[in-house]
Amino acid sequence: MLEIKDLVVKYGGITALNGISMKVEEGRIITLVGANGAGKSTTLRSITGLVSPVSGSITYDGRELIGLNTKDIVKMGITLVPEGRHVFADMTVDENLMIGAYLRKDKENFRKDIDFVHEMFPILKERSKQLSGTLSGGEQQMLAVGRALMSKPKVLMMDEPSLGLAPLVVKDIFRIIQKVNEEQNMTVLLIEQNANAALKIADYGYVMETGNIGLEGSGEELLSNERVKELYLGKSKE
Repeated sequence: MLEIKDLVVKYGGITALNGISMKVEEGRIITLVGANGAGKSTTLRSITGLVSPVSGSITYDGRELIGLNTKDIVKMGITLVPEGRHVFADMTVDENLMIGAYLRKDKENFRKDIDFVHEMFPILKERSKQLSGTLSGGEQQMLAVGRALMSKPKVLMMDEPSLGLAPLVVKDIFRIIQKVNEEQNMTVLLIEQNANAALKIADYGYVMETGNIGLEGSGEELLSNERVKELYLGKSKE
């Protein structure tokens, strides 16, 4: 479905991605784990057209994405939930959800899809008329995910969804990721520092180390890998 080959990205004289290759297969949860600065976010930004690679290719259903603008990539069904829980603070929860569907043509299904998001995140239904800027950090993260779901993505990419959240909220977020994947066959590409939580739900994972793919394997294989345990799992929080 989505394939990266020999991707090189540089910021000035600094190489952020050093020829990485990876595949995201349809209907699966793929995770990219690693420390800060390893190149995880740069990978997602490259896929969405926010960063221009020096060389390599990124193909989606056989079509080259490099050179396309972000709007066209979103129209193809690739949606990013960025790090930092960006919501429109002066708009209500439901208004934020509606914005998530702005590129869709099937306007008649908006209400049904908002109901689906409310089902996934009941707290958003309770807060539907509340200004988003008054939500807690965890509620804003749920809203950011819900807004992405409103675009009806084929590939949902998420950048550090657990960052700064309480452990119980983190469990809710990962539970929803699994549920959406299972019930809607939605492909998920997940970036996480919380390697333990991410690998537990992932079908396949890649471990990034300073712009390179250091290890790869099924989520179960990486969870039991001694190197991954030593470098990442000891630092992860449940």
